[in-house]
Amino acid sequence: MGTIGQRRIGRTGDGDTPVSRQTFRVRSTGFLSERQRRFAWLGFLLAAFQAPLAAKVVDDASWFFAVVVALVVATVIIADDAERRRPEPVEFAE
Repeated sequence: MGTIGQRRIGRTGDGDTPVSRQTFRVRSTGFLSERQRRFAWLGFLLAAFQAPLAAKVVDDASWFFAVVVALVVATVIIADDAERRRPEPVEFAE
């Protein structure tokens, strides 16, 4: 032991793994489950393909509803992606 504030000379902690090796990144999950995520993609693709087809077939602007639904579902998928990519807080053991 030394006095307060004095550094120890020599190697300390031999055999202890560094703190950075004790942590590992775990991929966080979003608010959608994998099944809900697949259904969201399916709903997005169906609405996105249905809109232009309905625009050619129907004379009124009811096809615009499919565009709005596709945009809402795309927003949910993007928000879920952002939640999944958010880093987990890491607690270091001392």
